[in-house]
Amino acid sequence: MIAIPNSSNDSHITKEMNKLKTKQTRLFMVHMNPSLGYRLFNLAKRAGVMSEGYAWIITNSISIFMDGIDSRTRDSMEGVLGIRPYMPPSKDLNSFQERWTRNVILNNTAGSTMELNVYGLWAYDAITALAIALEKIVPLNSTSFDANTTRNGTSDKSLRISTFGPQLLKGLSSTKFRGLSGEFELVDWKLRPTAFEIFNVFGIGERTVGFWTAEKGIVRDLSSTGKTNYSTSMKELKNVIWPGDSVTKPKGWDIPTSGHLRVGVPWKHGYTEFVQVIIDPITKRTNATGFSIDIFLATLEVLPFPINYEFFHYNDSRNINWSYDDMLHEIPQKFDMVVGDTAIWAPRAEYVDFSVPYSEAGVALVVKNKKPFDMWIFIKPLRWDLWLAIVIACILMGIVLRILEHRMGSNSADPMKPHIYWSPIAVLAFPERNMVLNNWSFFVLVAWLFMAFILMQSYTANLSAILTVDQLKFAFSDNYYVGCQEGSFMKEFLTKQLHISESRLRSYASADEYHKAMSKGSNNGGIDAIFDEIPYMKLLLNKYDSQYKMVGPTYRTGGFGFAFPPGSPLAAHFSKAILDITQGPNMTVFEQKNFGPGYSSQDPLSSTISQQTSSLTLYDFAGLFLIIGSVTIFALFCSETPVGRKLTDKTGQFIHNCVHFKIFRVYAMENAIVDGDEPAQNNVVTEEVREGDVIEHVDDEIQEIGINNETSDVQNLVMRTDSNGERNS
Repeated sequence: MIAIPNSSNDSHITKEMNKLKTKQTRLFMVHMNPSLGYRLFNLAKRAGVMSEGYAWIITNSISIFMDGIDSRTRDSMEGVLGIRPYMPPSKDLNSFQERWTRNVILNNTAGSTMELNVYGLWAYDAITALAIALEKIVPLNSTSFDANTTRNGTSDKSLRISTFGPQLLKGLSSTKFRGLSGEFELVDWKLRPTAFEIFNVFGIGERTVGFWTAEKGIVRDLSSTGKTNYSTSMKELKNVIWPGDSVTKPKGWDIPTSGHLRVGVPWKHGYTEFVQVIIDPITKRTNATGFSIDIFLATLEVLPFPINYEFFHYNDSRNINWSYDDMLHEIPQKFDMVVGDTAIWAPRAEYVDFSVPYSEAGVALVVKNKKPFDMWIFIKPLRWDLWLAIVIACILMGIVLRILEHRMGSNSADPMKPHIYWSPIAVLAFPERNMVLNNWSFFVLVAWLFMAFILMQSYTANLSAILTVDQLKFAFSDNYYVGCQEGSFMKEFLTKQLHISESRLRSYASADEYHKAMSKGSNNGGIDAIFDEIPYMKLLLNKYDSQYKMVGPTYRTGGFGFAFPPGSPLAAHFSKAILDITQGPNMTVFEQKNFGPGYSSQDPLSSTISQQTSSLTLYDFAGLFLIIGSVTIFALFCSETPVGRKLTDKTGQFIHNCVHFKIFRVYAMENAIVDGDEPAQNNVVTEEVREGDVIEHVDDEIQEIGINNETSDVQNLVMRTDSNGERNS
């Protein structure tokens, strides 16, 4: 906002107009008294700020008095948009204007005329409203006046004061009628116009281009009834002729009169991967390269309008005590915008506007990648109760197998193998088929293997997670010396937000200096950890690979962005262009080009892996132990108890009978086919088959293959039975 006193001379106003030319803003609103406003527009046209690309709007302080200006001033205001209260045409208004003009001409001997404006009409309507209110509350020929009322402590008999003042105020507030200026109604004792006229100064007069109402917003015509939605768009207006006889709506901003955009870039020692300043030795012109510059150049190609720019470097002497804050304070005096690895930070947003970030946001902690030394780390995946349960389960399983195999050892000519106690463990390393003889032992051993494999897989997965988390854990100490980047906001961030003592902070300019300081350690004048923004830290990790690691939480910041003067419309245009660039395929190309092929913009591993990995407990596998325990007890019951053995024998006999009957039918059908007879439709065996012979042969085969309590090989038995049938035939 520019304030111009009423007493300003033409030289002062011209100086202010020239200042407007150096700014990006090209849209101005004028609110001042008419005489000063007329002078301003005459000088503005002379200064060249009433040309194409500019937009001017005047308020009712000037627009109401447009009828009284001379042709020279009107010509200098061509293209201006104005807004003023709307006076709807009516017969009463036309009649009053005719009487007013006639009286002015008759009574004005100087030959000048007094133009009638909305203020005069409001005054006329106010007197009319007062008369209407008096007629309502005061009887005709009433003399309700108090002549003895004193005023300012003195008595004046010639001054009479009405005794019905409160009633008059009440009647005036409720008075409504259609006056010369439109509908007259007082709301909170204020006259509120029903509509405002939007006009365009063009030629020797004004042209109405639209209206504004409280109900519908901007409308082209008050008589339109189809429009219902509230609008603030200029598309609702008629065509506007802008300054410079242009019909193209101005953008509201433009490149300053210098002809190019002054782009400030930092000239610093380190992290030239982002911005590197190059001075031409012949022309002394500034050029720049790097990741931030690539983003800037890419956005220029996306913008819907061309921009001429010129780089100007900051920190000519390359002083180590420079800061980004000092550079940003040079906007807009030296720079129209700043391009570089400039962090978006809340305190800076008070004096500059930022674009959206084009880099990752956040501050991270980097420390040395020291591998943990723990000779008992292999025990950590399982808690003590689960280890104890596994040991007890192995012992009990060995005892159970000893019991199950004892009966087979006593019934067999071969003595029982002495390593049967170790079979629950040995079977994991040497899974032999003949390690056990009893079917129930084999059944229990299979169940044990199922549980053991689940435990082993869980152990392996948990150990891997523990080893990974151990690489990410880091306990920060208040005694650590911390490195941060010189010139950045990190020192203030660490002291105010993380409450790290300033005496523990040491500034460095590049990744190489960080590496040297970390290699020395705090005892030798170095540092123990580094706090800096994520793009810098990823560049350090990419350069020195496995020597460092990113640990701890990520602290939120705004990322890197471009800086502009407050209120600059360029910020919105560049923000949209940056979104197009960062969401496209070129970002990876820019990163690989400036940071190397190993650089990755993916989130650090520490943000995706939980650091709360704990040991597995017995409760986690309680269901598995219950299942295996139940299976083992069932095997012992069937093998070692009379009831279990009896049940097992009956089950085996049932299976034996089923197999016996099946083999009998197959044998009979095969013999019938060999003899040349077709089997009956209902699978009834023919009379030629001698049932006794078949059963005798089947029994011999069953006894021969040892079907007692073992699973029979049905296919082999059928083949043998078939061969016997051929011999008998």
